[in-house]
Amino acid sequence: MHPQKIWDTDTARRYDTPGTGMFAPETLGPTVDRLAQLAGDGAALEFAIGTGRVAVPLAGRGVPVTGIELSLPMVEQLRAKADETTIPVVVGDMATAVAPGEYSLVYLVYNTISNLLTQAEQVECFRNAARHLTPGGRFVIELWVPELRSLPPGRTATVWQSDPDYIGLDTYDVLHQQVVSHHFRFDGTEQAQLFRSPHRYIWPAELDLMAQLAGFEPESRHADWDGTAFTAESRSHVSVYRVPPSR
Repeated sequence: MHPQKIWDTDTARRYDTPGTGMFAPETLGPTVDRLAQLAGDGAALEFAIGTGRVAVPLAGRGVPVTGIELSLPMVEQLRAKADETTIPVVVGDMATAVAPGEYSLVYLVYNTISNLLTQAEQVECFRNAARHLTPGGRFVIELWVPELRSLPPGRTATVWQSDPDYIGLDTYDVLHQQVVSHHFRFDGTEQAQLFRSPHRYIWPAELDLMAQLAGFEPESRHADWDGTAFTAESRSHVSVYRVPPSR
C-alpha cells in the first residue's frame, strides 16, 4: 500500500471529524497548548501536516507554522482553512524534504512517524528534524506503544478500540516489525466501511536510539499531552528531544 494511495482524495475528504475523535477539544486543546509552550518565541515545523488539525489552531495562537506533507489531497483540505501565506507547505517526504528557514520546534503527532515503513527512513526523519532546528531546538513525537504484551504465541491481532459505531484493530508481523491498522466504521446498515494503513512500530527505547543517532538529547517523556507520568502501562507517549544548545 503506497502512502499516496492511502492518503488519497476520498480519505482526505473524510479525515476531519470536527469536535470528535482526535479533533475533540479535550484531545486537541492540550496538544496545541504544549506545542505552543515548546515553540516559545520561535517558529514551528510540522512533519506530515495533513489537513492542519494541529497547525491551524497552533498558528492561531501566534506561532508561525510551516508544514511538510506528501499527500496533495490532504494539502488541498488544509487550503480550505489557511492559505499559503498563513501556513506554507512543502510537498514531499518528511524524511527528506527541506523547508526554508530555521525552527525552534519540529513536531510529529498522532503516530505519524510509523508511516515510514523502514528503520532507515525513520532514522532519516530524525536527522531531517535536526537539520531544521536551531541550537536548543526541540523535536516532539507522539506515538503509541506497541501492544506486544497482548500477543500470546499464535495470536497476531489486538483490538484497541471497540464502540457501537467503530472497531479498531491492529495485525502484527513481529518478525519484520510491521503492523497494519484496520478501522471499521458502521453507519446503521449491514455494511461496514474499512480503512487500512501500514506502519512500522517503534518501541520507546528504539526511538531514543534513533534520536541519539541524529544528535538529539532526551528531554522528557509523558503518557499524554497533559503531562501524565509515563509508566509500563501507558499506551502512548509524547517524547521531547532537544538539540544541544552548543551545537
